[in-house]
Amino acid sequence: MGEKFGEDRGSEAMPGVAPPEPTYGPVLTMDVDGESFELRQNGRGGTNYDWLSGTNDGYGFGASPTEGSSLDDHRQRIRDFLNGIDPATGFIGD
Repeated sequence: MGEKFGEDRGSEAMPGVAPPEPTYGPVLTMDVDGESFELRQNGRGGTNYDWLSGTNDGYGFGASPTEGSSLDDHRQRIRDFLNGIDPATGFIGD
């Protein structure tokens, strides 16, 4: 009989124990249209974009996949993000 979905294959989940975080890659700081962002590979083929100059500490976005993206590709993603920001709140608008 074949393996069933969810069948235990030798590793057990342990309540209260989180899986290890992915290894984050190199950091690049990029200024786009007067705003500063820190870019980090997220270990899953994507990039985390932390908005350093934004009004909301720790705010930003992620994109995936981004492997092989040029600096211009990253700039465009940041511009698209900034275009969605509500200037009154500093968060993405409705």
